[in-house]
Amino acid sequence: MEPWAPADERAVATQLQRPPRGAVGVAHRCSCGLPTVVVTPPQLPDGTPFPTMYYLTCPRLNAALSTLEAQGFMREQAQALVADAALSQEYQRAHERYLIERGSLGDVPQIAQVSAGGMPDRVKCLHALAAQSLACGPGVNPVGDAALAAIGSWWDAGPCVAAP
Repeated sequence: MEPWAPADERAVATQLQRPPRGAVGVAHRCSCGLPTVVVTPPQLPDGTPFPTMYYLTCPRLNAALSTLEAQGFMREQAQALVADAALSQEYQRAHERYLIERGSLGDVPQIAQVSAGGMPDRVKCLHALAAQSLACGPGVNPVGDAALAAIGSWWDAGPCVAAP
């Protein structure tokens, strides 16, 4: 994780069209240099529990993942988890890793066993799963990896927003 810088905060605010909530670092950058995934601790500054440690900020990637969700990709991946024991085990390991990494940022009992994206047994949010794949690299979250592979090179069109 890279430290959170004022320029990152401005870029993410532009990407999200609102101020970011509680971000403490950048876990992944696009090839253009803008943040793609930010790290948020399990409790926001106002005390609200926040299970989504890896938060996807790129509007272009968010839109592509939303399209993929609308096309039934989540249902296909959920069926694959049921049919493929090895895939299900990989997904379980992604969930466990997520909990360990988020736990290093703080302990919030209300969300202690809740990771993100439906892990370990459902596929609920491709955005969270792809964010973990980008933050941790290929081979950690098989569903996030599959979603990113299905989308392809979302960055080819250049920066998603003008750099602040």
